[in-house]
Parts: sequence; structure tokens; C-alpha cells
Amino acid sequence: MKRRTFLTATTVSLAATQLAGPVYASASPSGSTASHYEVVARFWGAMPTGVTVSRRGRIFVNFPRWGDDVPFTVAELRSGKPVAYPDAEVNRQDAADLAGHLQSVQSVVVDGADRLWILDTGSPLFAGSSYGGPKLVAVDLRTDRIVRKILFPPEVVPANSYPNDVRFDLRRGAEGMAFITDSGGSNGIIVVDLATGRSWRRLTGHPSALPDPDFVPIIDGQPFMVRPAGGEPTSYETGSDGIALSADGTRLYYCPLSSRRLHSVSTDALADPDATDAEVAATVENLGFKPMADGLESDDKGRLYGGDLEHNAIWRRSPNGTYRTLAQGSDLNWIDTLSIASDRHLYATANQLDRLAPFHEGHDLRRKPYLLVRLPIDAGPVRLV
Repeated sequence: MKRRTFLTATTVSLAATQLAGPVYASASPSGSTASHYEVVARFWGAMPTGVTVSRRGRIFVNFPRWGDDVPFTVAELRSGKPVAYPDAEVNRQDAADLAGHLQSVQSVVVDGADRLWILDTGSPLFAGSSYGGPKLVAVDLRTDRIVRKILFPPEVVPANSYPNDVRFDLRRGAEGMAFITDSGGSNGIIVVDLATGRSWRRLTGHPSALPDPDFVPIIDGQPFMVRPAGGEPTSYETGSDGIALSADGTRLYYCPLSSRRLHSVSTDALADPDATDAEVAATVENLGFKPMADGLESDDKGRLYGGDLEHNAIWRRSPNGTYRTLAQGSDLNWIDTLSIASDRHLYATANQLDRLAPFHEGHDLRRKPYLLVRLPIDAGPVRLV
């Protein structure tokens, strides 16, 4: 379905009664090569999307305002519990001060300099955004204070855009650059010069950033489609979503959510504000099949990670293009964001997005708690600094 269709349906239906009940981490299937994983935190309130971990092991998560009760949209985990971060006031939704408050955060990422960057869609309930809402906000983790705020102009992030996830290369330009997937509007990649705050779009509407029109995944044993109460099912269509940088920073990997394909593009081309759309598109590479995945992540050995939404699993892709299942379990339902930490673990949120009411004739089938899990890997994060 179109992003706007999902937004409208979700806004209306998230008020449905939720089924409650504990969920427990399961071991790897018998005979599987998948690793064991552990539950880091359980969330009994709003559903999370993003997760990131600082060099000192501080864990941050976010809760977009999609219709759940969201008292704060960014949190730090303290003793396993989410606490508003950097404080409750900035997390207060305020339509009269879009730039001064976090409206609806989709992603949090710690960069190579150990700063927390907050990606605010500016679009609570997917209702569209106005200038001041969509922004990148940097927090100094030494002082827990906001030190930078970059607002996106409407020509870069129109009202129907949905900034989804972000990665950083701090070696580029005077202070580094950010690369962001846009899952709404025409889909594409947003590039931000962190020194000047200037931003621009690339690959807008390019086939590699668009959903596959005939894509129908199978989740929980049935075709995953938008199923409105009393209406006909329609396809689920979301474009550029997952994003990751290669270990050397030369390529940006990205994928539409509604697909089983992976692409990469030259970061030199993306980072050149004077490059034409054709010049950037000429550097796109089709990397072939990958499982249906929401977020992507990369390690310092040149490998990629993602969730397999159709099989409740987490996979790793080697540089030669081969895939291996690292973890699998019934509670790994809809792996959303992945993050590699200095402790050489891969962290991931499992938020049951596929069980939302728009996909089940108005019935919200999510079963709390939502999970943050981790599993050991023999690698560290990509730090381009």
C-alpha cells in the first residue's frame, strides 16, 4: 500500500484493544545454525522502532507517535526501563513549537564521535509535516544537552515525506555528512552537510528506491496486505527504508521495505551537491536478492545485517553475497532497527508491526511486550570518523 494509506489506516485503528501477554525469547530451532540471542529489555507501553548504543554502553530507543500513548518519543534505558531523553520537556509534543520539541521520532543513531543523533519525522500520526517538524537533532552524551539542530526545508522534505533512518560519515566535508532514507512521498535519499546544515535529495523516484509493485510477502502464514474492516485487501507498498554504510564508506546500501532486493550507490556521488540525478543514478548497483527487511546495519568487516520479516529471523550477508541466518525465533516478530555496539553485539528491536490493526480488518493483534534483543557477533560497528 502507499505510505499515506498506511498512515491514515494506522491513525484510525491503533485505538483498538490490544491483547496482552508475556513473550519469551526462544532458543534456535533444532538443527539450525542460528545463534542464541538474549532479551535486553521488554516494552509494555508504546511500540519502539529505533535503537542505538554509545561507546560506553548507554542504550537509546525511540517510540514514534503512530497512535499509541507515547509520553516521550526518545528514551534512554536505565535499569532496563525507558526514561525520557534528553528530558521530558523536549519530548513534549507541541504543534505550536515544531522546531523546539520532538514531534515523532523514527530513528536514533550514535555517530562515530559518540554523539546521539535524533531523526524527527515531524509527522505524528503520519498526518504530514510542516517546516520545523522534520529535523536532525544532536545530543552531546557527555553533558546530555542538545548541541545541534538541523531543520529540513520543504523542498528537501515535503509534507508527505517520511525520513526513516540515518547513517553518518564524519570524514566528509568540514564536519561530516548524514545520509537518510525517505520512505514517504517519492522515496529516495536525503543528504545533509553537517557543517552548514544544507541538505539535498538524491534518487527521488528512482526504481531502486521504490517498492516492488507486485510484491506480496508471506507473514504468519498468510499474504501480508492492508486489510481494512469491511474492505478489499490491497498491497503494502513502502519504498526506501533500510540503510547502511560500507566499512570503508565508499558505498551506501539501501532497500525498499516492500521488496526482496538490495542496492548500493556511491557515497562520493551522493555527497556531491553539484552532481546531477543522472550522474548519481549511474553509480547504483543492483546487488540482487535479500530477505524482506526493514532496517539494515553493517559491521567493520564489510558485512550487512537485517531482519527476515517473513521468517522471524536475523541474517548476515558476507561481502561475497552469501547469506547466513544468525538468529530465529517466534518472538523475533518484525525486526525493525538493528545496531552494532562496541561490545561486539548486534542489537535489534522486534515490534510486531505486521500485527497492527490495518493489516487485520481493524483488529490490533500485537501482544506486549515488544522486545529489544541482542546477539554476539565477531565484529564492531562502522565508525567513519
